[in-house]
Amino acid sequence: MTHQTADPADSSSRPVSGRPLQIALFTDNYGPGHSGLLYAVHFIEGELLKAGHRVLLVAPATDGPNPYAGHPHRREIRLPSMYIPGINVRIAHGQDFELQLDRLSANPPDVIHVQGLGPIGLLGVWAAKRYNIPLLVTWHTDFVAYAEHYWQLTPFLDAAYRLLKVRTTGDNRFITLLREFRPRRPRPGAAQRNLIKLASAMLEDADLVTTPSVKTADRVQELAPHAKVQAIPNGADPLPDGPPIARSKDPRIIYIGRIVVEKNIDLLLDAFEIVRYYIPNAQLVLVGDWKHSGSLRPRLSRLRHKPGYQLVGQVPRDHLGPWYSSGDVYVFPSLTDTQALVLHEAAHAGLPIVSVDEALTLVVDPGVNAIVAKPTPSSLAAGIMSMLHKLEDPEFKERASARSKEMAAQWTIERQSGALMDIYERLAAERRS
Repeated sequence: MTHQTADPADSSSRPVSGRPLQIALFTDNYGPGHSGLLYAVHFIEGELLKAGHRVLLVAPATDGPNPYAGHPHRREIRLPSMYIPGINVRIAHGQDFELQLDRLSANPPDVIHVQGLGPIGLLGVWAAKRYNIPLLVTWHTDFVAYAEHYWQLTPFLDAAYRLLKVRTTGDNRFITLLREFRPRRPRPGAAQRNLIKLASAMLEDADLVTTPSVKTADRVQELAPHAKVQAIPNGADPLPDGPPIARSKDPRIIYIGRIVVEKNIDLLLDAFEIVRYYIPNAQLVLVGDWKHSGSLRPRLSRLRHKPGYQLVGQVPRDHLGPWYSSGDVYVFPSLTDTQALVLHEAAHAGLPIVSVDEALTLVVDPGVNAIVAKPTPSSLAAGIMSMLHKLEDPEFKERASARSKEMAAQWTIERQSGALMDIYERLAAERRS
């Protein structure tokens, strides 16, 4: 593979050189729900504004966290959006795309930074090509792995790409197509094939692609062999302290994050049933919006009334610190994450980790602060029980906590900011030369 990885020791924040830049952030994920991608965009906005740059946010018109609204150096373009049945999201449907591109051309940004794949991400690619603006794409999500879970989106994305590619100036075929579309599950493999074609074209159009992990950089190079790729892990700082959550004398296993099928929650639930058989007083605490968990909800509704299970619901990110601190072990069952900021948050809290993804290693040191199990209920259960047993040794517990905090401290927002600022300034300078 030809990609590079940002060295945490060499990517600390640096002073801004030259004139302030205007960076346009194109994202399809800016609410209403909470996600790692949303927080990653928030981090970038905050660091850009702190460094004296200007931010243009292009996102769907929807509710959600918007911490920098009203900042004098930030403006927004919110595009009309529509609800997609079955997955509880809103995406821009194409209305006003031409108008907003005209507005963009009147005051073009120095760099367009596309965050993910969707109609607005595709609009950002188109705008960069149309006005000869440097294009940075950050690839947050393994869309090919998600394709079968979110098959409803594939026809929308495919239609958006085809119609943007031919520059449908002055007509509304895009809008009409989306409004008339009735989602049907594609033939097996069709969703992946469509996304692979779409992703490959988008990635190879970029001047640079950044990813939050080497795992994802490798995947990008598979999809787009000619893309220029650099791994820059998203930064995560320790979460704020708050009123402590009462700890239990019983072993507490905690999961904090999105409670959806692609996060492999069923695997965690199956594993915990085995753990409870051997450790009857073990507790599983799930922090996240389980009421919008799709096909998982019936099972979770039943489990919430059983001993050993606690379904907390959605908690604002700034209030999550005490929940991490209340656990003994953080368990991460997902195989589809590209970095998993929740692992960094857990490590900042000093928690040991049990995961099933051997490719996510930024805060995972197997045998010291973590166990990496196989993605089966019996293996994950064995990993959880082994970690709980190890934690009975105070020396092991202290070493594991210290190692988690040490590894998390390498990947802060400040370090990510330094690497990104260098990229923005380099791309802008190349455009001016």
